[in-house]
Amino acid sequence: MTTYNTLLVDRPRPQIVVAHLNRPDRMNAITFEMFEEFVALQQEVEADQKARVLVLTGSGRAFCAGLDLEQAATLPQMPAAVMLKGQESWAKSVAGFRHLSKPVIAAVNGAAAGAGMGIALAADIRIASDEAKFNAAFVKIGLSGGDVGTSWMLPRLVGLGRAYEILLTGRFVEAQEALHIGMVTEVTDAASLLERALEIAEVICGNSPVGMALTKQVVQQNVDAPSLEAALALENRNQVLATRTTDMVEALQAFREKRAPEFVGH
Repeated sequence: MTTYNTLLVDRPRPQIVVAHLNRPDRMNAITFEMFEEFVALQQEVEADQKARVLVLTGSGRAFCAGLDLEQAATLPQMPAAVMLKGQESWAKSVAGFRHLSKPVIAAVNGAAAGAGMGIALAADIRIASDEAKFNAAFVKIGLSGGDVGTSWMLPRLVGLGRAYEILLTGRFVEAQEALHIGMVTEVTDAASLLERALEIAEVICGNSPVGMALTKQVVQQNVDAPSLEAALALENRNQVLATRTTDMVEALQAFREKRAPEFVGH
């Protein structure tokens, strides 16, 4: 694995990559360098044929406190064109977790604020420790509540009305409320969080790589499909593509033989 300055990346299982946001003394606040390392991580995981699932979590007591305030303080001094270019690259780096063809699990171990909440929302599955909490911290420093994709992703998880309230107030959503409104799928104690994320990742690894990539694609596109017919057309296309793969033949054979499949990724 690549050596990173702001991330701690390891592989506790052969097919599972775990990336810790690793600035615990700053509650894993994001620097401009960390945004760049998100892109490098995504490219590395995408290119690694053995990597099947990426798990994101935080070092120490926080998941991610959002943009580091020292770097946020430089934003008003940036020329608008420079700021826009930077903003586009930062947003793209977070959206990259959603665009990754491989499933991404956010194991939210503590506060996920601002862009930290955005990172969690960009994951495909979010589980939280009972110490987790979320907020749109951007509104507390004079920015919009829509940043790094939050205004698109949050309403799709919790509904428009709740999303408005969370983004306009910037209040904290504690773990149990996040579970109740659908922001996360489960809550566990802090000591069990990472192991639970790995358990979910291992279940996903039992399915074919192509099938998982196509599932991400169809869900992401069909959430905004203009009609049922359009959604069915994409589903039909994907199912035909899947039947052309070696892995579909292997999955069916393994199911019949009551054994674990051995996938090759095509």
